[in-house]
Amino acid sequence: MEKRILAYAKYLKTVQAEKMTFEERDLLCKKILVQIGFFQHERLIHLIVTVLFALMTVGVFGICALKPSIPFFGLELMLLVLLVPYIRHYFILENTVQQMYRYYDRICGESWEGSGPKESEDGWLTRSDRGK
Repeated sequence: MEKRILAYAKYLKTVQAEKMTFEERDLLCKKILVQIGFFQHERLIHLIVTVLFALMTVGVFGICALKPSIPFFGLELMLLVLLVPYIRHYFILENTVQQMYRYYDRICGESWEGSGPKESEDGWLTRSDRGK
């Protein structure tokens, strides 16, 4: 997932919206929103997993503090070793999704110049002066 999200963010960085027609930009904006939705879901799942691992780590640390034993120290070490990559991965997901929001605003914000966005029958934002 990390490779995919970074590759998609890199692609969005290279998009030249000013060279696109309104229809091309509108289609791209819809596609970006779908991808952002996928990545938001992935981010939520990883947030839940990371928080649960952090809570387990704190709980095992508490057990180790109250009643020290070798197996619990080993478990604490394993949880800490796993927690670091989870935090790193969530950090990448969070920052890249935030970056995609900025790319979306840059690409799609330009497509709303003029009369401004209106909601169409299918729920998407469109321009009222599309034929101009």
